[in-house]
Amino acid sequence: MTSFLPRALGSVAFAAALACTLPGAQAQVPAPATATLPSIASFFSSSPISNAKLSPDARYLAARSGAPGRRDALVVVDLQTNSGKVVASYNDADIGDFQWISSERLLFNTREKGVGVGNTRYAPGLYAVNRDGERFVELADRTGHGATHGTRSTRKILPWHTFMLDQEGAQDSEYVYVTSANLDTAGEVRSVDLLRLNTLTGATQPVPRPAGNVRGWELDHKGEPRLAMTLERDTITLHYREPSNNAWRVLASFPAFDDGSKALEPIGFAPDGNLFVRARSGGRDTTSVHLLDTATGKINPEPVLVTAGYDFDGSLVSNRDKVLGVRFRTDAVSNEWFDPGMQQVQASLDKLLPATINVVSVPAQPESPWVLVWSYSDAMPGTYSLYNTQTKLLNKIADVRPKINPAQMGRQQFVRYKARDGLEIPALLTLPPGTKRTGLPMVVLVHGGPWVRGASWGWNPYSQFLASRGYVVLEPEFRGSLGFGIKHFKAGFKQWGLAMQNDIADGVRWAAGKGIADANRVCIAGASYGGYATLMGLVNDPDLYKCGVNWVGVTDINLLYNNGWNFSSDMSDEFRAYGMPERVGDRVKDAAQLKATSPIQQASRITQPVLLAYGGVDQRVPINHGTQFRDAVMKTNKHVEWVEYPEEGHSWSLAKTHVDFWGRVERFLDKHIGAGAAQ
Repeated sequence: MTSFLPRALGSVAFAAALACTLPGAQAQVPAPATATLPSIASFFSSSPISNAKLSPDARYLAARSGAPGRRDALVVVDLQTNSGKVVASYNDADIGDFQWISSERLLFNTREKGVGVGNTRYAPGLYAVNRDGERFVELADRTGHGATHGTRSTRKILPWHTFMLDQEGAQDSEYVYVTSANLDTAGEVRSVDLLRLNTLTGATQPVPRPAGNVRGWELDHKGEPRLAMTLERDTITLHYREPSNNAWRVLASFPAFDDGSKALEPIGFAPDGNLFVRARSGGRDTTSVHLLDTATGKINPEPVLVTAGYDFDGSLVSNRDKVLGVRFRTDAVSNEWFDPGMQQVQASLDKLLPATINVVSVPAQPESPWVLVWSYSDAMPGTYSLYNTQTKLLNKIADVRPKINPAQMGRQQFVRYKARDGLEIPALLTLPPGTKRTGLPMVVLVHGGPWVRGASWGWNPYSQFLASRGYVVLEPEFRGSLGFGIKHFKAGFKQWGLAMQNDIADGVRWAAGKGIADANRVCIAGASYGGYATLMGLVNDPDLYKCGVNWVGVTDINLLYNNGWNFSSDMSDEFRAYGMPERVGDRVKDAAQLKATSPIQQASRITQPVLLAYGGVDQRVPINHGTQFRDAVMKTNKHVEWVEYPEEGHSWSLAKTHVDFWGRVERFLDKHIGAGAAQ
């Protein structure tokens, strides 16, 4: 991981076929580093190829392909003939997600890449097409006002709230399972049905569901419905469907919003019918992979896989015969193989590509010699390749961001430092390119959530953009972050603006103490919870931060409970009732603490320059969070910059928004802690 060596092995004919078929997918050779900084657009523009997938027999490769000024299309390449074809494209929509139904047929939906959330006109819809572009059928409505594309079946089309299931099914016929959401009068999902759909006729058959509000489904190794997850008040229940008679029975039940110590998270089924789950056992602080006996409901206390120091975060890698291994995340995303043959494949790939992490996907049919390889590093956004396990040839398909020159990117490392109370805080540290490694200006980038895992080792547009402009970037996994054990998670309960905030400040002092960062040139930045932490950092530690950048950030915890009659939020009623009082604070019992840790209530204490950016149709953190804080802080602080993107939601979806926002960030940082700042 210390250097980048691009490689492209394999037949010239194959590379030529992909170059002709996939716009912008030619093999890219990084140019020498120059003094010219990479453009903002190069970090945030759409990739020419994404979401590549092998067909079940691995004869075909499907991918989403695009080019500047053109809609994303669905492309299928025949790997035997080195020929490709666009099998689906639209003038008013982009291809969204897709999956192989069989080696002959694909299911896909659409998206509007060039339209912000506020101007979205259509639902994703649902469509199916053969790999040669024939037998194209519209299956689920996109507009609610009649057919827009393709051939409809003779029966009534499925409603707009019919969606793809994010799991591979049997992949051996024209049938597939899809979900249909049941919405209440407020438009919130109350339960989810599962339908067996014929993608040639549009005919559906509902899967009988267990009692309760089903929120999720799990298919077994053969692609049949085997598990349903219900949520009732604050309890999740796993229901198992007996293969012999399709009757449902309760397999396990656990609290939905507690510390997670009793949770059982399904990962996938083994061919023998038993269930791989993520669970804590044997007094371990972190979760591991275990096997659950579906006949008895008991978990084997001996773990199948332990990721030391991390909660298991991953999925199974299987073919039709067996579970081969897992794809999982520790400091980075990689594979772990149970199968000796795949262990050898991984070793061969890592020898061919020694400067990258090489993540392997396998086709459904075990006799196929092809595997799909995703290679990445901290400085390289990623490359798709095909590897033939028989001939040992590696064929490069495309770089996902060909305009990024790895030589101009920063280098990243996973570090750990001690908080003031002794808790160990994991973090990512990205250093800018160049020779100087000490006394640099620094941006502390705080992740959202906060109950999520932040970024893992690898190329990230936010941190690499900032590093390209000369800033050290520190991304702390403060207490409350997921992925590092139950102790780390629980330590963040009711600590918004308190110990969670101290963990971030202690990271700044650690970096300054190591000589990495200039203690006099530090800015704090983040989105959502990270925006909240930005503002509270300016409140709590005015001597530490010279400025702050908050986008779509929470500005008052009480506003999360009640946004007012004119502002809607997509936060669930269950989480407000059972999760927030436990994790954030009770509005009555903890009223004094919520006031002391409210950026709006403490706005007069913020004297540093601050950049605020909000989406006009954000339903996670509605814009009144931003406007109320802006009005409060501007009463006493004249160094406030404000921007609203009327068509954006909780994250920026438009390339033009990214370019405008990060251009503002660049100028703001330069003025206050960069080369343009008064030294």
